[in-house]
Amino acid sequence: MSGKNFVYLTRERLIELEKELKVMKISGRKEMASKIAEARSHGDLSENAEYDAAKEEQVLFEMRIAKLEDILSRAQIIDTSKMPEDEAHILSKVKIKNIKTKKVVEYLLVSPEEADFQAGKVSVTSPVGQGLLGAKAGQTVEVKAPAGLLKFEILEIN
Repeated sequence: MSGKNFVYLTRERLIELEKELKVMKISGRKEMASKIAEARSHGDLSENAEYDAAKEEQVLFEMRIAKLEDILSRAQIIDTSKMPEDEAHILSKVKIKNIKTKKVVEYLLVSPEEADFQAGKVSVTSPVGQGLLGAKAGQTVEVKAPAGLLKFEILEIN
């Protein structure tokens, strides 16, 4: 799974991004053009804050479209059937216990593009994700995180 140029996604996430891009290109651009036209109708463009804001929003909107197109052009669907079942890899659900706090959490290891810490999705490029990759149930791993050295016991891998 090397290759810095690839973006590894689940099939579900790929479909979500394709839908988002399609909506942005079809209806999103029309809405953006309408906002700019509306702001333009308010008079002198040199002193029209609404027009400036709409143009800036359009720039950010187009940047998001470009980012989605880039991600989709480099996307690779992950086939977990070819990965070892007994060790943590991308798309593994890993249940861990923090040795110090005794807190048990479960994370899904995902690509950076899918990471969502609040939803329990941890990027394989994050310190915790990197520390868990390749680990097996029963192992204790040490993770160098911004908060310091963390020790986790791997309870389960699915």
